[in-house]
Amino acid sequence: MESLVARTGRNLQRYNDGRRQVVGCVPYRYKEGIAETSLVVNNNNYNNNAEDAIEILVITPQRKGKGMLFPKGGWETDEAIEDAALRETMEEAGVLGQVQGKLGTWNFDNNNNKKKKATSYEGHMFALLVKEQLDSWPEMQFRQRHWISVGEARNACKQWWMKEALESLVNRLSKEIKKAIYSSHFATRCGAQILPPPAMGSAEEA
Repeated sequence: MESLVARTGRNLQRYNDGRRQVVGCVPYRYKEGIAETSLVVNNNNYNNNAEDAIEILVITPQRKGKGMLFPKGGWETDEAIEDAALRETMEEAGVLGQVQGKLGTWNFDNNNNKKKKATSYEGHMFALLVKEQLDSWPEMQFRQRHWISVGEARNACKQWWMKEALESLVNRLSKEIKKAIYSSHFATRCGAQILPPPAMGSAEEA
């Protein structure tokens, strides 16, 4: 990693039709003993349901009264959108992982200062399968992070658009599980056998 220092300033901030562009992630991991979607298919304890198989990472806000959040921040002109999402997630939550596609785009307004006009935002959220949790990260003095269930995340997250991003993640993973179940049952009925790819060089040795 190049730096564990958070970016500051908004000189490079992107805007779209007057709305500040922000990007972030809904970080998740499979529960202990569940490493991949294919394993969920064969584990009756999880009812083949993504909601029962994963945990969600949320962070505390810098301002009180906003409920739990998903990591997000400004998308700048010198970075790709997925790179910005990964950076913001590392800075605010201290985790690294694999971006697994966009969950959606939301327009929303935020008015932290009642004396000023509300700021308009366009938020882009991605699914992030967490692979590494850092012991030290840029905003660790200002935020706490918590792994919680999907149900707990629904209750803890107060921002409507973040709730929708969470539901988008759960629905997507549930569809993947159902697809894996169908493929598994189809292969069983057809007597198919899934074989590993041949080792490198095996064709020449045959």
